[in-house]
Amino acid sequence: MKLSTHLLSAAALAAVSVAAVAQQTAPPSAIEYPVAHKDNTVDTYFGTKVQAPYQWMENLTDPQLHQWVDAENKITDDYLAKIPVRGWIDHRLTELWNYAKEGTPDQLKNGMLFFRRNEGLQNQSVVYVQDSPTAKPRVLIDPNKLSPDGSTALVFGVPAPDGRFYAYALSQGGSDWETVRVLDVRTGTKLSDAVRWVKFSGIAWTHDGKGFFYSRFPTPPNNEESRINQKVENQKLYYHKLGTPQSADKLVYSMPQHPEWGVDGRVSEDGRYLILYVFNGTSTRNRLYYADLGDPAHPDVGAKVQPLYTKGDAGYQSIGNIGDTLYLQTTLDAPKGRIVAAKFSAPDPAHWRVVEPEAEGVLADATLADGRILANYSDVAKSKLELFDTSGKLLNTLSLPTLGTVRGISARNDSKTVYYGFTSYLYPTTIYRYDVADGKTSVYFKPNVKFDPSKYETKQVFYTSKDGTRVPMFIVAKKGIALDGSHPTVLYAYGGFDISVTPGFNPMLPVWLEMGGVYAVADLRGGGEYGEAWHHAGMLGKKQNVFDDFAWAAKYLIKNGYTSSKHIGIQGYSNGGLLTGASITQHPELFGAAYIGHGVLDMLRYQKFSGGAFWVPEYGASDSKQAFQWLIKFSPLQNIHQGTCYPPTLITTSWDDDRVVPSHEFKFAAKIQQAQGCNNPILLRTTGSTSHTYMPTDKEIQQDADVWAFEAYNLGIKEPPAG
Repeated sequence: MKLSTHLLSAAALAAVSVAAVAQQTAPPSAIEYPVAHKDNTVDTYFGTKVQAPYQWMENLTDPQLHQWVDAENKITDDYLAKIPVRGWIDHRLTELWNYAKEGTPDQLKNGMLFFRRNEGLQNQSVVYVQDSPTAKPRVLIDPNKLSPDGSTALVFGVPAPDGRFYAYALSQGGSDWETVRVLDVRTGTKLSDAVRWVKFSGIAWTHDGKGFFYSRFPTPPNNEESRINQKVENQKLYYHKLGTPQSADKLVYSMPQHPEWGVDGRVSEDGRYLILYVFNGTSTRNRLYYADLGDPAHPDVGAKVQPLYTKGDAGYQSIGNIGDTLYLQTTLDAPKGRIVAAKFSAPDPAHWRVVEPEAEGVLADATLADGRILANYSDVAKSKLELFDTSGKLLNTLSLPTLGTVRGISARNDSKTVYYGFTSYLYPTTIYRYDVADGKTSVYFKPNVKFDPSKYETKQVFYTSKDGTRVPMFIVAKKGIALDGSHPTVLYAYGGFDISVTPGFNPMLPVWLEMGGVYAVADLRGGGEYGEAWHHAGMLGKKQNVFDDFAWAAKYLIKNGYTSSKHIGIQGYSNGGLLTGASITQHPELFGAAYIGHGVLDMLRYQKFSGGAFWVPEYGASDSKQAFQWLIKFSPLQNIHQGTCYPPTLITTSWDDDRVVPSHEFKFAAKIQQAQGCNNPILLRTTGSTSHTYMPTDKEIQQDADVWAFEAYNLGIKEPPAG
């Protein structure tokens, strides 16, 4: 029985939940899994033979594979349907999700604002436009009308500098492949322009509004965008002029000698310069180039690309320019980041003027705002927002509501108004407006969530990892809980790619807290919480540090009485799925349940598919003898052992995931089910019309309810909370 909870009172909701529990039978204690075919495939790496009996699952068109996946889905659906708390979680999560959400508005020089809003349960957020800050917003694009099931996603959009046109990227099923279309903002008419084969790209308009720069890959063989396994390389930067076919687009920059590198182009706010970012996959050490476009009203898109910083020795990000002075955020000689000023005509670091030296916190991002510099620092995963003049003098430290995260800063060098979002674990994203001139901050948009956070608290603790390293962790729980080891606890982390996991609101968190749960987030090495050094301590040959940090986070929670091994569940997605996969194969006895979401699980072959080659700077690749020696030690697929009792585990993927292709999950699930040495369930859920980074709201609610119900049940929560 499926009801829409936002139409139910709390009493009715409780009654429905109790009735649902009474009608359900507990999931089976033992599961008979479908048999996955094994063959005799053996791969040899530098003399080491590695059995690969499920490698045939990399052929995603194999009918035998589809039959096996269908059988797996049926087992998973049947199991989840019998979990007593599943119905209550679904209802309560739907109720909590149903609140209006807005993004930070993009502001133009003429005062126009573009922003996205979701009324609550819409599958996709709607794009609005305001002709001025005081004008009434009107709908520009409603992506919910693009497909009946919400599977066509509007990934992002960028208005032309004068607001006349709006270029937006569409994705089918959330795929990384995008098609860029253009809308006339005044009339709502869609132009004929269609730019295809775009992936991992931005859109950068020239100031005359006649065209934009974008990055694309070569057209796949036979135009088969659906071949998600196919490796992508040779990204190039192009200029598209409105009203012309894509075949006429002008090539701006390419790197044929480095097919695994990527490129992105951005136009400076004054329209004078094109800034080119060239990067080696996901490496944080990029190269920077520029082209002088000349008169912004009549740019020369054929302008010569010239080097700025080409050694690949640090991160270089343009904050903006004032005249011929370029303001940069860089990690050169500053692992936590600093702000410097350079001249386009003399960019060498020897000539830099240091505006803001490296600080205690990590410089997350910075921007020009009304002739000043607004810097967003992350102090051990907590935001601090400061305003400086261009000489480096501190003008203001903005007051933030609580421990949390600043996101989506929208500022201009020619505007006194700054918009930014702020969120925390118990604080839904609120949009603020800051006046640079008078220093006043006001609420621009505040959500209304049906949840009382006053009963709960967030605190940051520090624990000691295996090698003595001090690691930070957030813990969210009910105030005054008894530290008696009894509380169902979910531990989440990511640990990679220089990504900092900072506090942010998720409607599922109040649901978990109301069930008596504890939520913990560990900021592992491999992330960016302490800058480059922290990242480097968890990548390549030091990746094992990440898994150790995670295990010792669990041990801290157990030792300090929050939970016990049978009551602690772990969650991770993507690189975090690698984390949870490695964790259950290294420490199967430590956890009571696990969720592996779209994880990178075959570390010996990941680089052969889709965008996997971009991750080689982070992980290393098995075609290197040195890298093979560390990858084989932790790759989850190759470290499953027959007869081991693995914890209850739910694994999710999608047929349409073209970033972490689903064969990772297929091979891992088939092998670990066959090896399982006890009755703990190992379930695989495979969806369609969703992908790695996007899921319509209704499917996201369903998946969240499934994942948390699975963990809740296996961590000891057998019925909904009272009242």
